Amino acid sequence: MATSKTSSKSAKTTKSKTSKPAPKKAAPPKVKENPEIVVTQHAKEENEDFTILNKLNALYNLQQIDTQITKIRSVRGMLPMEIKDLEDTIAGLETRIANLNEDIKVTEQTIMAKNLSIKDALALIKKYESQKENVKNNREYESLHNQIYNQELDIKLLEKDIKNLKDKLEIKKNNRDNVVNELEKYKKELVQKTSELDEIVAETTKEEKQLEEKAREFHKYIDERLLTAYNRIRKNAKNGLAVVTVERDACGGCFNKIPPQRQLDVRTQKKIIVCEYCGRILVDTALFEKTKN
Repeated sequence: MATSKTSSKSAKTTKSKTSKPAPKKAAPPKVKENPEIVVTQHAKEENEDFTILNKLNALYNLQQIDTQITKIRSVRGMLPMEIKDLEDTIAGLETRIANLNEDIKVTEQTIMAKNLSIKDALALIKKYESQKENVKNNREYESLHNQIYNQELDIKLLEKDIKNLKDKLEIKKNNRDNVVNELEKYKKELVQKTSELDEIVAETTKEEKQLEEKAREFHKYIDERLLTAYNRIRKNAKNGLAVVTVERDACGGCFNKIPPQRQLDVRTQKKIIVCEYCGRILVDTALFEKTKN
C-alpha cells in the first residue's frame, strides 16, 4: 500500500515536471532588406511627390487660363450691356420724339382752329358793319356795335393765344430737334458698339476656344474632387482666384498671415495646402517661376 502511494507521488512528480511550458523558440534570423523593395518604395514616394507637383503646376496653369477667359468674357460681356442700354435709350428717345410730334401736331391744329375762329370773327364784323347801314333805331345800332366790339375782343384774345401757342410750338420743335440730334448720336454709337462687339466676338471666340482646350488638358492632371473644389473656390472668390502664392508671409488672396509651419508645408510641395481663412489653394512662388519658365 505504501509502495502504491509512493509510485503515485512519483508519477505526479514526473507529470508535473513534464508539463512545464516549453522553452521559447529562438527568433528566426533577420532577413536582409531586399534592395529592390527599398528602391521601389522610394520610387513610389518620389512618384507621389511628382504627382502633387504636377497637380500644383496644373492648378496654377489652369488658374492662369481661367483668368484670361474671364477677362475675355468680361470685355465681351460689357459690350452687350452697353448695347442694350443704348437700345433702351434709343427706344426712349423715339417714344419721346413721337410724343413731341403728336404734341406739335395738336398745337398746330389748335393754332389753325383759332385762325379759323379769327376769320369767322372778321366775317361777322364785316356782316355787322353792313347791317349797321340798314338799322332803323339806336337800339339796333347799339346792339350791332356791341357785337362788333365783342368779335374784335375775341380776335384779340385769339391772337394772343395764337402768339403763346406759336412760342410754345417753337420750343417744342426745338426740343424735338435736339432729341432727334441726340437720337442720331446714339444710333451712330450703337452701330459702332455693335460693330466692335462683332469684331471682338470674331477675334475672341477663337482665342477662347483655344484656351478652353488648354484648360481641358490640365484637367487630366487634377482629380475630380480637387477640380470641383477649385471651381467652387473660384466661384465664391470675388476676383476669381482659387490658386495664390504666399506673399510677404500672407495669403495672396485674402492677405491674412500664414503661420511659418504652414509656409514650410507650402514650400515643400508635398501636399495640397489651403489658406485656413479663405480656403484658397496656396503654392510656392518658386512654382510660379518654374511654370513661367
